[in-house]
Amino acid sequence: MNVDTVNKRPTAASTTNVQPSVLANIYQSTNIAIWPRKLPLAFISDLEQLLASEANLSIVERVSPHSAADQLKSKLSDFACAEELSEDIALLVDMFCCLFGRQEAGLRLTTLSKPMCPNFHVDHIPVRLVTTYLGTATQWLEDDNVKRERLGTGNPSDEVFAYTDIQQMQPGDVALLKGSGWEGNEHHGLVHRSPQNRQGERRLLLTQDCI
Repeated sequence: MNVDTVNKRPTAASTTNVQPSVLANIYQSTNIAIWPRKLPLAFISDLEQLLASEANLSIVERVSPHSAADQLKSKLSDFACAEELSEDIALLVDMFCCLFGRQEAGLRLTTLSKPMCPNFHVDHIPVRLVTTYLGTATQWLEDDNVKRERLGTGNPSDEVFAYTDIQQMQPGDVALLKGSGWEGNEHHGLVHRSPQNRQGERRLLLTQDCI
């Protein structure tokens, strides 16, 4: 990946800027860029119907900005949210590919009833787009609050003492998470985890990776 390298140590930073162009901040000395957004209530209602159906989605696709909507509509045709969700994801694919100069992206859309990655960790990839459409969203840590030597212990009680100031995205927010595979960021990938699901909660999570 062709990325701008920086001399400063990357730090995590979000923003109250509601414009999607804020995601380009990932090229600066930051290891997370967040576009905070609120989804329309009618869209949320349709998404809630999808989760209430107890459908177990695990859609993994290689998509382009031109193909994403149609590929997803065919997979989601049983649900009222199919068109709006597919079009929203296609928009995010377009933004992702444009920002990183890609023709395609690797996409995963999944329903979750338990945390996918419950322990704090770093992704060993350049960058990942994450958005939780419904349910408790991704948690992350400011770089200054991380004791990286404790990563990988697998002991949740260790995590409580090793990290402070847990930050949390909100449903609908779109974030770019810089990993250790980003040039110049080998030792400062964003430390993050899946949240603990509330009792009976199901989540709808989208991720995109460079391919």
